[in-house]
Amino acid sequence: MAKKKFKKRTTSPSSNPTNVGQNKMLLDHDLLIKFSYKYLDLHHHKFTIKDREPTYFFRLLQRLKDLSSFTVLELQTSRSKSLRFHDIVWRDTSETGFGLPNEEQLFETPWQFEVSVNEHGRVHGFFIGNVFYPVWLDPNHDLYPRKA
Repeated sequence: MAKKKFKKRTTSPSSNPTNVGQNKMLLDHDLLIKFSYKYLDLHHHKFTIKDREPTYFFRLLQRLKDLSSFTVLELQTSRSKSLRFHDIVWRDTSETGFGLPNEEQLFETPWQFEVSVNEHGRVHGFFIGNVFYPVWLDPNHDLYPRKA
């Protein structure tokens, strides 16, 4: 089997007048939010999306797209009633944590945000740097028990 030949780069990074693809030195709180689905649990018995209508998935993707234009600081200080982004207080919920290995070393604060106003539930997860890791999709608002 013949070895593949790779072309050597013929242009230097400084020859890119638009700076497209070059890293910028920004502080974490200045970086836009990114998403990773590494810890997404699609098999949790309580937080399931298997019977959702297509509208749910459209709204979910729209919310993720919208949040991608925020920095972490902008999101964490947002007072938007439609977003309802806030930390999760486990003692007020039906769960004691996400149940991830070494969870207490992985992140400090769990967060949640609303998919859309008064419908489609919430997304629960955490930040590491400017990356948000959704863990549970909660279309039925099952994390916080209903008050009688």
